[in-house]
Amino acid sequence: MSFNMYVPTKILFGAGMLNQLHEQVLPGKRAMIVITNGKSTRANGYLSRTEEELKSAGVESVVFDKVQPNPLKATVMEGAAFAKENGCDLIVALGGGSCIDSAKAMAVMATNDGDLWDYIGSGTGKGQPITNKPLPIVAISTTAGTGSEADAGCVVTKPETNEKLGLKTPLIFPVLCIEDPELMTSVPKNFTAYQGFDALSHSLEGYVSKFANLMSDMYAITAIENVGRFLARAVKDGNDIEAREHVAFGNILSGTVMCVGTTSSQHSLEHALSAYHQDLPHGAGLIMLCRAYFTNIIEKHVCDERFIGMAKAMGMEEASEPMDFIKVLNKLLEDCGVADLKMSDYGITPDEFSKMADNAMGPMGGLFACDRVQLTRKDCISIYKKSYK
Repeated sequence: MSFNMYVPTKILFGAGMLNQLHEQVLPGKRAMIVITNGKSTRANGYLSRTEEELKSAGVESVVFDKVQPNPLKATVMEGAAFAKENGCDLIVALGGGSCIDSAKAMAVMATNDGDLWDYIGSGTGKGQPITNKPLPIVAISTTAGTGSEADAGCVVTKPETNEKLGLKTPLIFPVLCIEDPELMTSVPKNFTAYQGFDALSHSLEGYVSKFANLMSDMYAITAIENVGRFLARAVKDGNDIEAREHVAFGNILSGTVMCVGTTSSQHSLEHALSAYHQDLPHGAGLIMLCRAYFTNIIEKHVCDERFIGMAKAMGMEEASEPMDFIKVLNKLLEDCGVADLKMSDYGITPDEFSKMADNAMGPMGGLFACDRVQLTRKDCISIYKKSYK
């Protein structure tokens, strides 16, 4: 039942909240705005609106626009150098999870010496303490997926070693989060589904983790209700603001689940997939794995009542057995048009599963300690095989 809760981020939630950025007390006067290397942030006017809001608040800004969908260490280091060269004292992350994660890592490296991997505590990271306070971060989310806009972690890939690892420290909580569903209406159907399943997975995993507690349960089950019941609507009609709001709300709650509880080994298994295949969206990888992963837990009967509870939260009021959760999960996948995603479409082959299992259990193995039943290497390979198409 015990928990430790510290979530200091100020959250402005709701349609139109970007318009209130200029009214906030901002922790700097020269901002580096971090966006992805795509076109949507500019094309949809989100960048120009953010620049104007900052200008109205008396904050100058420069733009760093090179972040990839699965952010790379080299890009983080380049962004940190850019922030230093331009004398930035504030980082504004404008985008989805990869953008916000990158901004957090850049905030650390803009004020600390060496390489990002010096401060990573697992894999080939050196686990050194962060000696200088990172630059303050304002997170403006344009997707509902990772919850990174209001949590204390970030995930970055080092392709040279195929490591997709997390850095978690209270020092990188954003000081301000703007969660404006109006900025999410332009997200395409498939990415709305991918991102929504990422948010949902954080809470599904958190609810069945052995570190679930009274506080994480409250956040997780509410997130499961909001994402589970509204994601298909958001996918069907991107301009359905009510649906977008509920999914975005679930996303914020799922971020908090990771602050007061934890996720589980499903995330490690997926990180191994996208560590080797950069073009695989994280949420798509979770979709591929989720049925086999959660079925494996159900078959162990370690928390049957929790799976029944999650099925009810997602809309199956009559749920009475754990496998009802798999039924409602599969229905959501079908309703979102992503039930048949194929690993093979991203170049993944079955002969990689052994090295991926080793990768998941090695550099990214910390989350396995959060499982109620310890997965073996054989279990991991089996989950990959059952998920393969």
